[in-house]
This record gives sequence, structure tokens and C-alpha cells, in this order.
Amino acid sequence: MKNYTLIATAAMGLESLVAKEVRDLGYECTVDNGKVIFKGDAMAICRANLWLRTADRIKVVVGEFKATSFEELFEKTKALPWGDYLPEDAEFPVIGKSVKSKLFSVPDCQAIVKKAVVEKMKSHYKIQSAWLDEKGAVYKIEVALLKDVAQITIDASGIGLHKRGYRADQGEAPLKETLAAALVMLTNWHPDKPFADPFCGSGTIPIEAALIGQNIAPGFNRDFVSEDWHWIGDDLWSQAREEMEDKANYDQQLDIAGYDIDHRMISIAKENAFEAGLGELIDFKQMQVRDFTTRKEYGVIIGNPPYGERLGERPEVEKMYREMGKAFSELDTWSVYMLTSHEGFESFYGKKATKKRKLFNGFIKTDLYQYWGKRPPRKG
Repeated sequence: MKNYTLIATAAMGLESLVAKEVRDLGYECTVDNGKVIFKGDAMAICRANLWLRTADRIKVVVGEFKATSFEELFEKTKALPWGDYLPEDAEFPVIGKSVKSKLFSVPDCQAIVKKAVVEKMKSHYKIQSAWLDEKGAVYKIEVALLKDVAQITIDASGIGLHKRGYRADQGEAPLKETLAAALVMLTNWHPDKPFADPFCGSGTIPIEAALIGQNIAPGFNRDFVSEDWHWIGDDLWSQAREEMEDKANYDQQLDIAGYDIDHRMISIAKENAFEAGLGELIDFKQMQVRDFTTRKEYGVIIGNPPYGERLGERPEVEKMYREMGKAFSELDTWSVYMLTSHEGFESFYGKKATKKRKLFNGFIKTDLYQYWGKRPPRKG
């Protein structure tokens, strides 16, 4: 089976997690800013789309070359083996970006790449007409120029991988599913430990934790654009989905809870959990963080609390951080992980973090404040 160069794109700060996931699938990889590069066959495209929890999308590299003139961009794009990727009736929109390159006009680069692919397709399929009949499967092409090097890729995901397909509804500032999964994966949580999210909103973090806990692939509930690609085919996708089903551990018992001050969000969270097929596994309740108590031990708390980005909200948010610190101070066996952009979080929470990690929530620069609880006694 033919091998391809594949790219799993990643949000800033999540590249190492994506790389670990790619290696766990059995593929060697290299890490770059915002992406993880690896080689694999057509099955690797299916697996990466279905299984990568923290990647944004999967791209197939068609070619890479230096281009400092439009003529060079045209000729080198046309020289690529487009017939190996695009069928005669392929629909192939072209998008682009350019950073620190002589060819800085993105619309011009897009138009030239489109023209070059059309010319190659007409010659490859011996088409006489001036236009191609783009009514078949979608192959979205991207031309990305960085320091005069053009990389031409085809998007194999379609809708971004963060769209899992279980969100029936969401709140005002929803956390991306990929970041929610990353937060869970950055903790010391195991499926046999209790898990709580005191700011669950529409339920994204608890739902991602449940998927991880039962080893359910994040792509189990959705479609991908490359499912229509003739050179992958239905059989391979069916095989990948069967493999995914075999690896799920539906018998794994879970103790996962989500709390929120807003009863409307709790209703949405429950709806989303049922949409994901996890409705019976997660306990959602309306509650303020200051009222959090538990007799359980060695659990994990993950939260994405309000940040107080607007000045008027700050005093209220800071008061809530104080209340949170007080409520959690008794939980010495629990580990706490809080994501916020508020630089004074530790002083209001009342305790210095064991460790901090920089992450981006969309375009907001945040820190994941980590407080590690006592280790459980060794069994036996």
C-alpha cells in the first residue's frame, strides 16, 4: 500500500500531545510549530481522523517546493501527480496562506494553483472542454507559503476534528473539544479514579473524560470528507471503524461528575452527554463551586472557570477563586487543574501551583494551574 506524508495540525502548545497520540497509533513523527508530520498508508488517514483527540485536522501532502515567482508556482504545482489523488469529477476548491514569502498575494497564489491543477487534470484525463465538471467528492487543496517554500496539501478531515458530533447545544464561550481532551490528558487521572468538573458548562470536559475513560474514539459519531475518496474506499473505512469498535471498553466503570451554577447549562450538558451515548455515565448537577464537598479520595478536579476578562467581572471572579480555594483546601488527596487567563489566580486561590503550563484557549493566552494531591498508597 502506498505511503503518504501526513500532517496533523495542532493548536499552539498542544503539539507534544498530538505527537504522543500519533506515536500511540504506531507512527513515527516529527514535531513542528502547529503541526505533527508523519508517514502512513491510506489506513493511517482513517485512523488519525478517528482517533486523534487533540489534533485540529489531518492533511495529505501532495508536494513541497521553492517558489519565488508565479511561473515557478504554476509549473511546479502542475508537475505534481494530481491524477493519483483527484478523480476526473473531483470538486477541488483552493485555499491559501503566505508568510514571509515573495508571493504574498494569497488570492493570486490560489488562482495559479487552481489553474495548474486544472491544466494537469485536463491533460491526465484527456479532457477537451475548457472547464472541469466538479460535481464529485471534495478534495480541498491548500497552498501554504512559508519563507518562499510552497507546501501543497489536501484536507482529509473536512469539518475540524474538534467537531465530535455530540454538541446539541452550547454556552456563550464553549471550550473546544480538542482542548477539553488535552486538559484531561495532561492530568494524572485514570478511569478508576473519581473525576469532577465544577464549571462544566455544556459538559465538554466530562464528556471527553468519559470518551477517554472507555477508550472510545473521538471520531466515532461523525463523518470525514475523505470517506468519499476513491483511493481510500469504503472497505478501509469500514475496517478502521470495526477496529475502533473493538478497542472501546464499554464495561469500564466511571465516576465522572459535572457541576455548574447555571441550571440551563446543566440541561444542555445532559443533552450533549446523551447525544454522545454517555448519558448514563456522567452525573450532572447544578451547584456553586463553594459548595463542593466529597468523601471520596484520590480524585481529579479539572475546571475552566470564568477568567474575568471584562473589568466589571473581575471582583466577582476573584471572590469565586477565593471560595474555590477554601472549598478545595480540605481535599489533600485530590489533584486540581484549573485553566484561566487571570494572572493573579494563585494569590486568590490561596496556594501556589505545583506546576503551570501555557495553553491557548482560542486566542486567549491561559495557564493550566496544576495542584498535585497525595499519591495513593501502593496496592499490596
